[in-house]
Amino acid sequence: MQEKDGVESSKSLSPNVAKIIKANRKKTISVTELVSGILAGNITALSRAITLIESTNPSHSKKANDIISKCLPHANTSTRIGITGVPGVGKSTFIEAFGIHLTSLQKKVAVLAVDPSSSLSQGSILGDKTRMEDLVKNDNAFIRPSPSGNSLGGVARKTRETIILCEAAGFDTIIIETVGVGQSETAVHGMVDFFLLLKLAGAGDELQGIKRGIIEMADAIVINKADGENIKAAKTAKVEFNRALHLYPAKASEWSPKVSLCSALKREGISEIWNMIEDYTKVTTANHYFETNRNNQNKFWLLQTIEDRLKSNFYNAPKIKLELPKQILLVEAGKTTPFAAAEYLLSL
Repeated sequence: MQEKDGVESSKSLSPNVAKIIKANRKKTISVTELVSGILAGNITALSRAITLIESTNPSHSKKANDIISKCLPHANTSTRIGITGVPGVGKSTFIEAFGIHLTSLQKKVAVLAVDPSSSLSQGSILGDKTRMEDLVKNDNAFIRPSPSGNSLGGVARKTRETIILCEAAGFDTIIIETVGVGQSETAVHGMVDFFLLLKLAGAGDELQGIKRGIIEMADAIVINKADGENIKAAKTAKVEFNRALHLYPAKASEWSPKVSLCSALKREGISEIWNMIEDYTKVTTANHYFETNRNNQNKFWLLQTIEDRLKSNFYNAPKIKLELPKQILLVEAGKTTPFAAAEYLLSL
C-alpha cells in the first residue's frame, strides 16, 4: 500500500477560522464527559481517554486514574485473548481474519498491542493498522497500537488500563498482540484468559526463536499458513506438537492445550479456533479457574503498580536527579562500586 502525499495547509484561512480551530484544539473534555462517551461506546472518547492513560505528563495522571476508577465497575466483561508468534508467522493476517470472524458473530473486538521494542523499530506494531485494512474499517472493531517506549512494565501497565476502558466501552473480546520476542509474552500471559501461540510448519524452535517456556504457557498452538504445499508439513507439525504437549505438566486450569491448523490468508480454520476458546471458557468457568486467574491478574497488577510508582518516585526525586549522574561517573572511573553507589543513592 503506497502512502499518498499529504494535502498542504491552506494559507488563506481567515483569522477568525484560525482562532476557532486553535480553540477546538485546546478544548479539554471533563472526566465525566469522557466516561459518559466511553460507556456509550464512543470511539473518539475511548481514544482520548487511552491517550491520557499513555501520557507521561504528571498533570494527566489524576484525570486518567479518575477515568479508570469510574470505568472499573463496567469492566471485566470480556474474553481476553493473548496472541504471540515471531515476526513473519502471520500475526496481523491471523488477527484480521479472526477479528472479522468474531464481528460476523456480532462480537465487538478490540485489538491492543504490547511491544516495548517499538521505540527502536518505529513501526513493527504501528504498521498493523495499515495491514489490517478490512478490520480497521469494521464498526465493531477497534485497533490500538501500544505507545513507543523501552519500559515493558510501563507498556504492560498501560495495556491493562486500556483493557478496562475497552471493556467499559462494550468490547466483549479483547485481543492482545505481543511482538513475539523477549519478555513481552510473560507480561501478556499475565493479563489474558487464553494464550495462543502461532507457529509455522517446517521451522524449528531454534529458527523461530520461541523458547520452551512460551510453549508451556500456551493454551493452544495454531499452525498458520497451512495451505497449498504447506499442508503436509503443517499436519506433520501438528502431530509433533501434540506429542510434545503431552510431556508438559498438567495445567492448573485443567485444560489440555490443543493444536490446530489454519490458513489466515484464506480464512480457513478460524471458526474452529474460536470454538476451542469457547470450550476453554466453559471448562475454566465450571471449575472456577477463570475467576481465580482474573483475581491473580489483579493481584499482580497491584504489585506491579506499586513497583512502577516506587521506581518513578525514586528517579524523579530532585536529590537523585542531582546525585545519580555523579555516582555513575564515579563508578565508571572505578572510584566506587555499583553496590556502594546504589546504597548511597537509596539512603538519600
